[in-house]
Amino acid sequence: MTEAKDEKNIETAETTEVVEEEKFAKSGKKSKKHIEEVKAEEERQARKIERAEKEAEEAAKPKGAAPITRPLIERRGKNYQKAYKLIEKGKFYTLKDAIDLAIKTNPTKFDATVEAHVRLGVDPRQADQNIRTTVVLPNGNGKTVRVAVFAPLDEAKKAAAAGADIAEDAEFLKRLEKGQIEFDVLISTPAYMPKLGKYARMLGPKGLMPNPKAGTVTNDIEKAVKEAKAGKVEYRVDKQSIVHIGLGRTSFGTDKLLENANVFFDSLKNQKPASLKGNYVKSIFITTTMGPSIAVENNYS
Repeated sequence: MTEAKDEKNIETAETTEVVEEEKFAKSGKKSKKHIEEVKAEEERQARKIERAEKEAEEAAKPKGAAPITRPLIERRGKNYQKAYKLIEKGKFYTLKDAIDLAIKTNPTKFDATVEAHVRLGVDPRQADQNIRTTVVLPNGNGKTVRVAVFAPLDEAKKAAAAGADIAEDAEFLKRLEKGQIEFDVLISTPAYMPKLGKYARMLGPKGLMPNPKAGTVTNDIEKAVKEAKAGKVEYRVDKQSIVHIGLGRTSFGTDKLLENANVFFDSLKNQKPASLKGNYVKSIFITTTMGPSIAVENNYS
């Protein structure tokens, strides 16, 4: 009896399928395929309209406030924030007061370098305004300078007697071949400069290639060595028209740092290009290695 019932159900289902198939035409607008395509397109258009309505609603909503970002000073360390509070906002200090305040606001435990950062009104792309020179700081800059000399043997001996750490002839090139750069300043005679051309790509990016403007290409080797050891430093304007220089350590005290600073600014003033129109010095800031900046009165325009 059960088998007869199942056979009857199968016959009913087959009959239903035949009836449904008879509702659709074999082709044309009344075909099953065409009707399904029309239905799918209607659903797609409905979704498109719904999406557009949602986008319009989102655009009409008032925009929320931008995420709050803490000021830079609040993201600094506690020692920096404490030092920053000692500087009067908007005030321009005298050079002496700025140096004295820089020493007091040094947030580190080590003997930091006191730096000067000077923005100039020059265009470094112009050859006559691309400032680059050296200055001998009377009290040095607090750094131990390792001086190397590449010169004939007789000149090398004089350089060694004057205090050069390395003074060699052919042996020096063997050091460079091995990539041994154990010096901070390299001095050479003009006649020996062509021999260094091979190593320009290694020395140049490190700022160690001898240069006449820096006084490191000279026939007076002894004088160059003594000046380098005594605190001769090079400064140059960067692409942003700013000159950066270290004036010495905080342990020097205000008087020695001020003496170094005055010598530097006298040197910088003498480098003013004759073709320059407008202000030469735009702004001056004194700071320590990791301390806050202190604005200085501009008396050098």
